[in-house]
Amino acid sequence: MWLFIERSFYTAKHIMRYRLFSGLSIFLLSNLICIPVGAQEVNEPRTVQALRLNSGESISLDGRLDETVWARALAADAFLQQDPDEGKPATEDTEVRIVFDEENLYIGAMLHDSDPSGVLGYQKGRDEGLVSDDRFMLILDTFLDGRTAYFFETNPAGLMGDGLIRAGGFYFANKSWDGIWEVQTVIDDFGWSAEIKIPFQTLNFSETGSTWGINFQRTVRRKNEETLWSGHRRNQGLWVPIHAGRLTGIQNVSQGVGLEIIPYGTAAWQDVTGAHTKTPLNGGMDLNYSVTSSLRAAFTLNTDFAETEVDQRRVNLTRFPLYFPERRNFFLESASVFQFAQANRVNPYFSRRIGLTEGEVVPIVYGARLAGQVGAYDLGFLQVRTGQLDEQPGEHFTVGRVKRNFFSQSTIGLIYTRRAASDSSDDLASPDRQTVGVDLNLSTAEFLTNKNLQFEAFYAWNSHATREGSSGISARSARGIRLNYPNDIWRMHVSYRELGDEWNPAVGFTPRRGFKRVQPAITYAPRPQWFSSIRQLRFGIFYEYLMDLDGQLLTRRADVTLLGVTYESEDRINFGRNFRFEHLTRAFEIFPGVILPGGGYSFSYWDFSASSASRRTVSARASMRKGQFWLGDRSAVELNLRVRAHQDVTVSTKWEREAVDFPQGRFTTDLFRLEGNLDINPLTSFTSNIQYDTVSQIIGFYARLKWILKPGNDFYFVYTDNRQSVHDRFVSLSRGATTKFSYTYRF
Repeated sequence: MWLFIERSFYTAKHIMRYRLFSGLSIFLLSNLICIPVGAQEVNEPRTVQALRLNSGESISLDGRLDETVWARALAADAFLQQDPDEGKPATEDTEVRIVFDEENLYIGAMLHDSDPSGVLGYQKGRDEGLVSDDRFMLILDTFLDGRTAYFFETNPAGLMGDGLIRAGGFYFANKSWDGIWEVQTVIDDFGWSAEIKIPFQTLNFSETGSTWGINFQRTVRRKNEETLWSGHRRNQGLWVPIHAGRLTGIQNVSQGVGLEIIPYGTAAWQDVTGAHTKTPLNGGMDLNYSVTSSLRAAFTLNTDFAETEVDQRRVNLTRFPLYFPERRNFFLESASVFQFAQANRVNPYFSRRIGLTEGEVVPIVYGARLAGQVGAYDLGFLQVRTGQLDEQPGEHFTVGRVKRNFFSQSTIGLIYTRRAASDSSDDLASPDRQTVGVDLNLSTAEFLTNKNLQFEAFYAWNSHATREGSSGISARSARGIRLNYPNDIWRMHVSYRELGDEWNPAVGFTPRRGFKRVQPAITYAPRPQWFSSIRQLRFGIFYEYLMDLDGQLLTRRADVTLLGVTYESEDRINFGRNFRFEHLTRAFEIFPGVILPGGGYSFSYWDFSASSASRRTVSARASMRKGQFWLGDRSAVELNLRVRAHQDVTVSTKWEREAVDFPQGRFTTDLFRLEGNLDINPLTSFTSNIQYDTVSQIIGFYARLKWILKPGNDFYFVYTDNRQSVHDRFVSLSRGATTKFSYTYRF
């Protein structure tokens, strides 16, 4: 196996430039210069017209489409299957109608079902995943650019899920955006129905266009059937706005003045053992203003993130820092605008570097943000001022992002970040550090007629870490290219990346630097017709060859998927074999008292995972890794169990164990997490979790009550309690409780 991989790598290494440039040339010829490769399909997009309410007409938002205006509106229907039988008519009929008045867009969906008792709707919490439920999803491409869209979803229980879709190395919905809108649903003899009300003030859109992109997707969970109104092929889908249909007739609508004022207040109690007890009262304000219908400004004063959920705890047995996702709303709302070379995972801007230091909260005095679209450009600007924390001075953070859209799905962009002390006298403590980057994304959905092809390239540079630095530009830069073929049945990519020794963006995240890396991968995922219970198989290899800048091998990795199976029931199993080589340039303490000396290490292990469909009352996921690990052996087990004790109550548990046996010693780590959710209704939920790990021996309790009085007006109550095991008893480290109330005024 290793001989084959080595030969494959060296062959790939010699022909990599040829293949990358050859692939890019094909991309340019077939898609940019418009020389056809294969037969071309020309399909007119499906169209549905929105109907304006007459004077005196109104919609009573109750989930029942019984107003006469719904009968007059034209229906978007004749959905086609994406799964399990691509291209066949949906087995259950769906009809969607759109009406509007000056201030609101209304969407009514009739989701017929031949077995209404089989309709599944459990989840109620805002933005909860709907992998267990029937669901109705839609996107609105309000600029008709095929790149960006608003995403909305609901289920028979009336859950509210929303997000933003933005083109990048791939498409996804950033569900951190919480828009102000409403939905009501009803389950009846015909199946279920939904009425959705979206104020035009919630949306950015072109003032001159009366045609938007729109698409719908429905899931019938008991059949695991996915159907779409437009773009039903597996290489297309809801997440790619270029495949959306057309919504016509939207005109003479109002966003009002475009001003939102959101004052908030907090009351807290904090008790840190051996330090202090505080009962602070606090308040602040968020201000949002639509500069144009497509460009929105935001300002936050004396920002408080009391409602933010705690991070999931993890045990780190690597030499590199772990990545934790952003959870704070102010930074999440326009996060997709600031993404850079998305598929390459190079992060010159990582928002958790602002207002957080080693997990401790740094006060944010104010923040300002401008994000949106101006013609063919996507714009983003962020300015944040943090306050002083202990000996750490306050700082200024600046982030600027601009992307130029061209052709149908391609972009070229610039990013700029700056981090500096808020007082010039603190320059030595916090020097002025800047980062500049450029990224190119060429994407098409028409390669070889109907295949997806993507090419990315990026270059970024940061200033000296200190004013006395003398390293060259190459040492302080990151650069790379990636060719990606993300399609059904076959998925392939190859990438090359270099990070200099001094690449260290002050507002970014870089777990490792000073390397050159080649990374090809290929996956074959056939859909066999000979076994009715199997939906898809998966075989593949992910390979990585990483050297230092002088060509010394540091990491060699081959992850081989021997068999992956997705059943029609949505149960899954995966079985693989993984090979590693690691060269330590210096000794590494992997666990307190267990030190690995420098040198080269080769090891391999087996990898197995299995999961059951989430729609079941009891669902589970288990994974296991077993085999060699550095100088010894390792057994790693992770078990997840989820129980739906009641339609409103879900309890989930997680247990991770790492058992490592080295000549220098044996150690075992355990991590436990217990989480409970009580969703009283789509506007009121209670969440709690308990986490404990045997490394820190800290048990943490977190509880949050969220009550949405109406969309935009929120009340939170949060309680935390952290205790550490000392001499077989848990000693309090800190406790705290916070209430927060915010109210939205729209003009």
